[in-house]
Amino acid sequence: MLRDGPMIDVLRITLPAEDDFEAWRDAARGLAEAGVPASAVVWQVEGGDADLFGGDVAPELNPGPGPGPSFAVPRGFVDLAKSAICHSEPERFALLYALLLKLKGNKRALEDRADPLVDRIEKLAKEVRRDVHKMHAFVRFREVAEEGGTRFVAWFEPDHHIVRHTAGFFVRRFTTMRWSILTPEVCIHWDGVSLTESPGATRADAPNGDPVEETWKTYYASIFNPARVKIKAMTKEMPKKYWKNMPETALVAGLIAGAQAREAVMIEASAAMPKAQASAGDNVQLSWDALRDEAAGCTRCELHRCATQTVFGEGPLDAKIIFVGEQPGDQEDLAGRPFIGPAGQLFDAALEKAGIDRSTTYVTNAVKHFKFVLRGKQRIHARPDIAEIDACRWWQEQERGLIRPAVTVALGATAARSLTGKTLTITKAREAPLVLADGGECWVTVHPSYLLRIPDEQRRREERALFVRDLMRIRERVVGLA
Repeated sequence: MLRDGPMIDVLRITLPAEDDFEAWRDAARGLAEAGVPASAVVWQVEGGDADLFGGDVAPELNPGPGPGPSFAVPRGFVDLAKSAICHSEPERFALLYALLLKLKGNKRALEDRADPLVDRIEKLAKEVRRDVHKMHAFVRFREVAEEGGTRFVAWFEPDHHIVRHTAGFFVRRFTTMRWSILTPEVCIHWDGVSLTESPGATRADAPNGDPVEETWKTYYASIFNPARVKIKAMTKEMPKKYWKNMPETALVAGLIAGAQAREAVMIEASAAMPKAQASAGDNVQLSWDALRDEAAGCTRCELHRCATQTVFGEGPLDAKIIFVGEQPGDQEDLAGRPFIGPAGQLFDAALEKAGIDRSTTYVTNAVKHFKFVLRGKQRIHARPDIAEIDACRWWQEQERGLIRPAVTVALGATAARSLTGKTLTITKAREAPLVLADGGECWVTVHPSYLLRIPDEQRRREERALFVRDLMRIRERVVGLA
């Protein structure tokens, strides 16, 4: 590296990678042994900009005839340097070299915490360790089918050059999985045997979700406790920059938005209620009232802009059956109650034939606002899209979480999508119950409005009979569970 030759102004050291501790160590040791001052060295990474920590150097600088005697450094410096060198600070190489020179003259220099150089490098290392902790905590893998089996892929955006540094953690933790972690700078891949890397990627290269993620989101929402929300503490530990990588954080904004209002309502009502009258049922009613009031101001999707009002569910909060429809229709939108239009009347008649008293059931919709297109003055029903279904899914999950029915019934494909997170074929799905992510039992059948749209009279009678049959099977199942 250093050689006899003419006078030079500066020594430019080029490292292969931003986080290459070994290359920096070898270069720094050679420079230090040769007695080269920190101000005489410019560090840079191959393909990157130079570190200008040293500034201008004297034209008479000469590195000397060759290396001097070797020297030892404390183990603590090696550990400190391995972390600090992963920082994104461009001056880190020069700072570490300056500290190395101090240690050459004083082996106890690292113990002087008041030294501004030591303090600065300690802070760099601390920030890197925190970034590593965030990567350990906030990487979320999504399952992807590929040739040869399944691979789990995650997207992460670190603040520093920590991906190679922390790869071993993921290899040890997920040894039997085939996985990839994509980042803007470098991607790492594990095939169960060896670790490889590839150039950086973009967020678009990573998958958006998988069935396991839907299960986790349901669980997360069900355990969310509004009384324990500490927004500042949560965002400090889980900064918003990581939210887009994590499935549960898609729920956080909505969970937080109503948590304090719901908590306040519950506390106020509980305080006004004599202790002797308080019960679990009272608490459920208070929570439901707060949830309904919160939903009245829902703006999770664009449907609220044109609809008259939110149409929330109704029925006893100890119901054994919850019926989930698609969305309110024109009459429901105006009245603010579910299933009161033509489809609701057909639904009531079918329930009566099946021996189910509607007043004992809870009825709601997957989407709480009416979606329509105008034809003249008439508002014509339009089917909600997947984004609108998913945006509104939180409400029915909260309703089900409060009521905890023995059976949930999906009336049509939209309700089935809201409850399961999947697109289902009604003909196949209606033959046997499904198990939901929270362990609940779900039966699938057609939506009553489908029966109204069948033009052929004979086929309409047959389909209505099948609908009543489904309802009777559901009634028998609930009796059996009881």
